[in-house]
Amino acid sequence: MLRKTLDNLSLSRPYLIVTAIAVLIFYPTWIRLAEAWLEFEQVLAHGLVTGLIFLALLLIHPPQTVDSKTQIKPYHLAGAALLIITTLIWGLLELVRIDTLAYLLLPAGLITTAWALLGLARTLKFLPYVILLSLSLPVWADMVPVLVDIASVVVGNWVGWFGMTALIEGNSISLPYGRLLIADGCSGIRYFAISILLAMMMSILNDYRWRGWLITLLAAATLSLIANWVRITILVVVAYETDMQSEMLADHETMGWIVFAAFILPALYFSPVRRRTKTALPTADGSVYKQGIIAIAAAIVLGPMALALAQNTATQKNQWVIDLPGFQQIQSGKLPLPISLPADLDQQVWRSGSTWISFAQSQKKNAEEKLVPYLPPLFDKSVWHVEKQLEPGIRVYRNILTRDRVLVAQQYLVGSQNSWSYRNAKLLQIPAILTGETRFALMTIQAHCGPQDCTNALPEIRSAMTSIEEQT
Repeated sequence: MLRKTLDNLSLSRPYLIVTAIAVLIFYPTWIRLAEAWLEFEQVLAHGLVTGLIFLALLLIHPPQTVDSKTQIKPYHLAGAALLIITTLIWGLLELVRIDTLAYLLLPAGLITTAWALLGLARTLKFLPYVILLSLSLPVWADMVPVLVDIASVVVGNWVGWFGMTALIEGNSISLPYGRLLIADGCSGIRYFAISILLAMMMSILNDYRWRGWLITLLAAATLSLIANWVRITILVVVAYETDMQSEMLADHETMGWIVFAAFILPALYFSPVRRRTKTALPTADGSVYKQGIIAIAAAIVLGPMALALAQNTATQKNQWVIDLPGFQQIQSGKLPLPISLPADLDQQVWRSGSTWISFAQSQKKNAEEKLVPYLPPLFDKSVWHVEKQLEPGIRVYRNILTRDRVLVAQQYLVGSQNSWSYRNAKLLQIPAILTGETRFALMTIQAHCGPQDCTNALPEIRSAMTSIEEQT
């Protein structure tokens, strides 16, 4: 293995140099990514391993060489231009700390750096390795709700086929002797990520073309999803047959990996293996085009250096002061539908009759802080279920246990702008920070629904929102 690595070093060197330069240009985001890897959270437990596999594949199985005769223009101005554009966009996202989008630009930065230094043809050979490294980005959490919803639908149908007495409401399965919840941990995100990683490794080692890549990835994703659905169904059947008394319900981690292995190991065993043939190849692939160094220097100036100069603390403003005539201030824990907020939000709660108002605000004080902080799931999904949405930002929540219904309106205030969506609020950080805004708030208004429907509470909700908007 060591001899093979040394033999391939001349072919690996340009791609290792490109990787090192891309890490240098976008180093603030790469540092945060490395810190996320070392936390070994559920959705990113494979991150560090993926990064090491990326480097190992470059050393033992570098991208195939390209005949220099096929490269009419080995250095393209388009590669340099795209690197500069990518760097500028990344710098803006890094300035306002939209981490998810900044992470997504890391592969783009790696590709454009390779294009500027190595040319388009070799960049295309390098692309599969970059796609594999992209699996280490902390974007998997966004897939968890979708996977939970799919698993809930599939497992719910399978439970019906078994003829078991069960009430299925969203991701909640109520059995005669208890209730099971298909929570985020049951999404199967770990199985899904590992299956995709194995499929990409196999595709690279076999030098598949795009058709082989797509078939392999589709097969791996399908197997991982089916394995997770089978795992959840087994738990439901065991819970039903043992009246919720089986120890497997409390500790089913090992059983999950056994089911996953039963699906993935046969697939790996029967998968094809292709060995790379040795042919007379040109030695030009070990070179780096010096013209691209100018683009690299410009990217460093416009990226990390410009970012360091731009990260100045904006002028602090006073917190919003809300005056609500007819409302009495109460403790935050008195809301009909409790919400979980991060500690850096200063929350105030008022009540008038059957209407509650929560106003939680924060202020960006330095360059390391986000204007719009990270907000975890605000409601306990194991108890509260979204029954329907009446208007943008206004939803009806129903308690699965007590059947109580609460009308909830939420709005995000980012400086002088507002949004019904948390994702849109994150994007509003860009104009807000560029104009010196430092204040953020989450407004939540709740009201008990009537016996028939929730429309009777809408006028009170709208009136309270208007009153707060006028004061902010």
